[in-house]
Amino acid sequence: MSTPLLKLEAVHTHIGAYHILHGVDLEVAHGELTVLLGRNGAGKTTTLRTIMGLWHPSAGRVLFDGEDLGALGTPEIAHRGISYVPENMGIFAELTVAENMLLAARGAKRPEDIDPKRLEWVFGLFPALKRFWQHPAGLLSGGQKQMVAVARAIIEPRKLLLIDEPSKGLAPAIIQNMVEAFRELKRTDTTILLVEQNFNFARQLGDRVAVMDDGRVVHAGTMAALAGDEGLQQQLLGLSLAAHQ
Repeated sequence: MSTPLLKLEAVHTHIGAYHILHGVDLEVAHGELTVLLGRNGAGKTTTLRTIMGLWHPSAGRVLFDGEDLGALGTPEIAHRGISYVPENMGIFAELTVAENMLLAARGAKRPEDIDPKRLEWVFGLFPALKRFWQHPAGLLSGGQKQMVAVARAIIEPRKLLLIDEPSKGLAPAIIQNMVEAFRELKRTDTTILLVEQNFNFARQLGDRVAVMDDGRVVHAGTMAALAGDEGLQQQLLGLSLAAHQ
């Protein structure tokens, strides 16, 4: 495994009276795509939100490129080069696709100010966005909204993407578009931490995998090793990846 870009050391997170993360240890290697798996309620989304500073760890450390993020606010963490795509996508329905993208384009005051080379690269990943550039984002399909959410996260180069359930509820053709887009992102040396329940999607993309249960990481290793071991899949996840192809 290459040098970790992101490292969580014994991270605990409380939300009000609820103790959600119970000492999470996690490493995400530079340039790799790590998939975070686990049953509903295992703590996967809380882990992403803790990294992003939306909730602060009550104990332990979140290290990014060697810096402890624990005391930083979300805007400061974003400025370190981290983007977050939440499960609900977080798009602004009344704004156009162009205006949604503009919100994440640093230094641009109008859509015309967005770096044209970067924008054409994004359109290459998600051609539908070019067609619907001036349409209100709220009128798009679920798959197109997910494209807007991911595209907005990468309209500026990022060191790390945190993405929560990008394939949830999407048609198979749109899911395959997402697979190809993430493969292209991997080729640009972008590091990705992906929460995903579609195991075929995860297997196509993941370099490494961490499995969570009850607020802890209970397994970490290569995706290839997990995908090839049905016994381990049953033990950790209670299902077989082969059933989700």
